[in-house]
Amino acid sequence: MANRLQRMLRQQLQSFSMSGVTSFVNQAGASSTTFEAASTIDSMDRAPTRLDSKEVSELATPSEVSAVSSPSLKSSEDPSIQPVTSTKNSLNMPDKSAQLAVLKEKVATCTLCPDLAVTRTQTVFGTGDANAKIVFMGEAPGAQEDETGEPFVGRAGQLLTKIIEACTLSRSQVFILNTLKCRPPGNRNPTPEEVTHCRPYFDEQLAIIQPQYLVCLGAIAARSLLATDLAIGKLRGKFHNYNDIKVLATYHPAYLLRNPSAKKEVWLDMQFLMKDIGIPLPASKNP
Repeated sequence: MANRLQRMLRQQLQSFSMSGVTSFVNQAGASSTTFEAASTIDSMDRAPTRLDSKEVSELATPSEVSAVSSPSLKSSEDPSIQPVTSTKNSLNMPDKSAQLAVLKEKVATCTLCPDLAVTRTQTVFGTGDANAKIVFMGEAPGAQEDETGEPFVGRAGQLLTKIIEACTLSRSQVFILNTLKCRPPGNRNPTPEEVTHCRPYFDEQLAIIQPQYLVCLGAIAARSLLATDLAIGKLRGKFHNYNDIKVLATYHPAYLLRNPSAKKEVWLDMQFLMKDIGIPLPASKNP
């Protein structure tokens, strides 16, 4: 019985290895590599051939092994063994927060834009829920953001908070980032070259978070993401597509501070967004 189980498990481990499976995670969250599992099986040759019930329970049963024979599938019946594959997004780290932390460190040392690198206090990576369904994307940090390292903390940020809360959400439930990670001197608009340098960073942020919806705040964010020259007035009121993410463009909160009458249009955009999510908003409520 023990010898047959050993042979079967060795064959399955070889199959997993050829398929790209590198490790398993059990129900307790502990991880072990296929090499470690093979070593455990080999050690059975030197152990008594009779296994007690505890030893058997610590090994994968035939049904558990067959249920995860493909690295792209997880067993719907018994999730005690889950294959972990090496993909671009997972980076062997299933925790999105950990992936974002690695990227944040990379951004913090970026010097691709010399003018920004020497004038910034720090980079402003972004903040919020790494598993957020909705991401809000602005254009670039301002003076207060550069000082604190957090996006949208000034007057425009306070208005954005009100907009989010009017949508029955909180900042902790969404993710907020900017097109640029450094403050342009004098709060000028980002240059096309600066956007090009920062694009891999916000592309990777979105690839990690994988939100269902992305709200572009202002023309610069919308044009940078969607690679278009259309004005924000032409872009709003409908969904655009970015890597299967529904993108909605609306006015930047800073614009609303200068033009309060445009708040009505932004609220219509938020109603359109939340209705698609399945959370209808009252027509009269306006941030």
